[in-house]
Amino acid sequence: MSDLGAGFGYLMKGQRWVAQHGRWFGFGLLPGLVTLVVYAGALIGLGYGADDFVGWATPFADDWSSPWQGLLRTGLTALVFVFGLFLAVITFTAVTLLVGQPFYESLSEEVDRSEGGEVPESGLPLWRELWISARDSLRILLRVALYGIILFACGFIPVVGQTVVPAIGFCVSGYFLAEELTAVALQRRGMVLKDRLVLLRGRRLLALGFGVPLVLCFLVPFVAVFLMPGAVAGATLLARDLVDPDAAADPGPGPGTADSGDVPPAPRAWSA
Repeated sequence: MSDLGAGFGYLMKGQRWVAQHGRWFGFGLLPGLVTLVVYAGALIGLGYGADDFVGWATPFADDWSSPWQGLLRTGLTALVFVFGLFLAVITFTAVTLLVGQPFYESLSEEVDRSEGGEVPESGLPLWRELWISARDSLRILLRVALYGIILFACGFIPVVGQTVVPAIGFCVSGYFLAEELTAVALQRRGMVLKDRLVLLRGRRLLALGFGVPLVLCFLVPFVAVFLMPGAVAGATLLARDLVDPDAAADPGPGPGTADSGDVPPAPRAWSA
């Protein structure tokens, strides 16, 4: 159970890191702001259209008497919107990381530099990094969609569908959200998706302690944008623990500590 607290601790450390490196915080906000505008429009559309979709999908309930028709369709409308939020949380991170690949790689490298030790670089051109990120994100989203379909179906089970299923949904979202965020640092260390998943499976509670609180925060409008820079920083610290727990537990003085107030350089991948 200590890993749950440790995972949450990394989330808080990441937020503190960007708070102490204010210019990097502003640097990391840009991709999230762009993605937020698109997602806000999609969720507003879902909010207005979910009840019409449920009515179209349940013609068998047209002749049901009150209150059964209302209970069924209201419950299903809520499930559709929750499912939309479930997908939005996961895809928001994937899309934001894809849009902000150069930004977040530079931020992650600076976190490694400030903590001391080796600062890995992928050495790949920008187009190759974007292709790998998009491919891996799609694979993760397919896994999430599969879990989402199963959980959506389980949502029809009385009581369990309204209590246990949402809790499992948050855990699934948090686990894969942790994978998406740690991928920024782990991919620079040459780890492919399969290896990253194996690494996280060995520390499930650590991943859940980091990802689930972040999922809950992401449900609040605009919060995701402001937490993303710190989430990437915290995920980098978590990745250091996953790859080398001893080095993460006792970091040496980092060369980036003394000049933490400097203006962030242009994203490294842009110059490739």
